[in-house]
Amino acid sequence: MARRGKRWEEGHRLVNYDSLYSIEDACSLLKKFPKAKFDESVDIAVKLGVDPRKAEENVRGTVVLPHGTGKTLRVVAFCKGEKAKEALDAGADAVGADDLVKKIQDGWLEFDSAVATPDAMGLVGRIGKILGPRGLMPNPKVGTVTFDIGKAVAAIKGGQVEYRTEKAGVVQVGVGRSSFEAAQLVENITSLIDAVNKSKPKTSKGTYILSAHLSTTMSPGVPLDPAPLRKY
Repeated sequence: MARRGKRWEEGHRLVNYDSLYSIEDACSLLKKFPKAKFDESVDIAVKLGVDPRKAEENVRGTVVLPHGTGKTLRVVAFCKGEKAKEALDAGADAVGADDLVKKIQDGWLEFDSAVATPDAMGLVGRIGKILGPRGLMPNPKVGTVTFDIGKAVAAIKGGQVEYRTEKAGVVQVGVGRSSFEAAQLVENITSLIDAVNKSKPKTSKGTYILSAHLSTTMSPGVPLDPAPLRKY
């Protein structure tokens, strides 16, 4: 059995696993965990009552977190002409078309998100096998394929995050940093849960949010009470 670190063990002793925590209490508890030597990410994992093998039950979308993620995201934009200037003015870290595709084909992947204008998607398709598995493929369903390219770039830079179900039906999203105030984490989490609830597939039957856990990069998970989460 793998040995846990001292900080993890100390945090583990603070959690009452016979209880389910409200978002507010869980965020307050996270602030009491022993601190790492870096500003840890705060993540939430939500288990949904969906079958991700069915296309119509894949939960996916975006939401702008009120207080951002605490991380400066690097954004690339696939576009040309005036749209390229618009993307640069909005803060895109790299802009291009064929040249950007070639750069990525040659192994460059120093970015966290990608957006594209619809007329550039033919080019982006050439690197779909590179971007897709990494979750970087622009998608019109989440607003990353649009002619309003400047707005898309600005939204991501301003704290927009994407959520999507993994194979096990779990949505896992970074909702801040350990340096955030507890109240900031609460607002970010409630915004995310609200968006996830609004994305409930019409074909999904039974309980939608089954369970949820909140944790930092190096801490144990804090079990959340799923009942209040279903009301957002």
